[in-house]
Amino acid sequence: MEKTMVKATVAVVATTAVVVSGVILYQKLNRKKEGNAKLGRAEEMVEELERTCASPLERLRQLSDAMEVEMHAGLASEGGSRLKMLLSYVDSLPTGDEEGLFYALDLGGTNFRVLRVQLGGREKHIVKQESKEVSIPPHIMIGSSGELFGFIASELAKFVATEGEEFQVFDGRQRELGFTFSFPVRQSSIASGTLIKWTKGFSIEDAVGADVVAELTAAMDKQGLDMRVAALINDTVGTLAGGRYYDQDVTAAVILGTGTNAAYVEKANNIPKWHGLLPKSGEMVINMEWGNFKSSNLPITVFDRALDEESLNPGEQIYEKLISGMYLGDIVRRVLLKMAEEAELFGDTVPPKLRVPFILRSHDISSMHHDISPDFKVVATKLKENLGVINTSFETRKMVVQVCDIITRRAAQLAAAGIAGVLKKIGMDPSSGNHQRRVIAIDGGLFEHNRVFKNCLERTLSQLLGEEASRFVEVTLANDGSGVGAALIAASHSQYSRLREL
Repeated sequence: MEKTMVKATVAVVATTAVVVSGVILYQKLNRKKEGNAKLGRAEEMVEELERTCASPLERLRQLSDAMEVEMHAGLASEGGSRLKMLLSYVDSLPTGDEEGLFYALDLGGTNFRVLRVQLGGREKHIVKQESKEVSIPPHIMIGSSGELFGFIASELAKFVATEGEEFQVFDGRQRELGFTFSFPVRQSSIASGTLIKWTKGFSIEDAVGADVVAELTAAMDKQGLDMRVAALINDTVGTLAGGRYYDQDVTAAVILGTGTNAAYVEKANNIPKWHGLLPKSGEMVINMEWGNFKSSNLPITVFDRALDEESLNPGEQIYEKLISGMYLGDIVRRVLLKMAEEAELFGDTVPPKLRVPFILRSHDISSMHHDISPDFKVVATKLKENLGVINTSFETRKMVVQVCDIITRRAAQLAAAGIAGVLKKIGMDPSSGNHQRRVIAIDGGLFEHNRVFKNCLERTLSQLLGEEASRFVEVTLANDGSGVGAALIAASHSQYSRLREL
């Protein structure tokens, strides 16, 4: 009897074990099936992103043509285009022959820089340079114009006082300075411009509408500093000057960093809205402010629209929001958030940090994008550090890289289309067969440090121009247009060089 009961018990246990293992197997298969379905949904979302971001050559050519049309319209009249096409009043770029000591002041945020550059002519170029960065106290950023420019002039005077023997001002000459002022101004000459409004945390009411060069000059006079502001510029114009200093075939400059802009050399008689005397050089540098470019051919996604709607300037700077480093990381974040919500890309719960705007920066995207390790180890580290996501699968990490790739390549292709439009405007039409060497100077971390972006831009530009024309176009890296570039423009617009011309 006992043996029979034992056998029955064993049988029940065995049957239960079979049933349990069957349930577990079913659950595993079901989870695998669900996992495969979610993975499939995530893959579909990546494919959809690729479709909506697609920028075939024909579309890019249409964008290039649209850029050229907007350039013409902006040169014809004020407000005639989404591109401001601002006159920089820089009509003489460096030749490489400049000699002497020149200063630069770069004011564009909570810090400013002062620089001095000793130029040694064509043989020696830049002999020596020094710089100092100064933090602006918060109370001065919201004080008066006199306080701000007084503080700047005081620090500039201290910097001049440390001038070593290796820096030489020619006898009897006044020191000259290039002033990079990265705030909206209405410029009326090479060395004058009224402030339209403050940005970047500044709020100094009595400076709005004032001539910032006059304000700085008055502050320097109070310090007993005998220095002339030779030029008021922005960083893009400075980049063009820096490129031209080393290569006379540099005809345009582009900033591809946190923000984006372009400047180029235009023939003065091609500027209908210019009503003054034509400059002796016959040329004028145009500050395009191309970040505000917009066209129906731009491949805009739901993620781009959402970013724009939630931005501080909805409907403005659309091109910049598609191609500049400030926004690329957040576009990727928005894509990953939707994938996390709809396809559980990072598991059952959406990582809370993924909902934080701009938590992914351009350099994070670049690091993940350039991960060549077999298991995407860098991607895993970045996801953990930035989003608090751990234990991601290989498939998940691979899709993150794909998203970074799609957004980065789209930005590079659109930037290339813009450059092609500029080249077309200044006479490099691939169909004309009449080519001369043109060099584009590019500054900015996005171009300098993101290899995939840089290579894609150069390749796309070559395709847009065609094999023959592209042989005459070079893209070169330029650095510190806001600093050294400003000093070089001060040199090319020196009162003493102008006297020699007379």
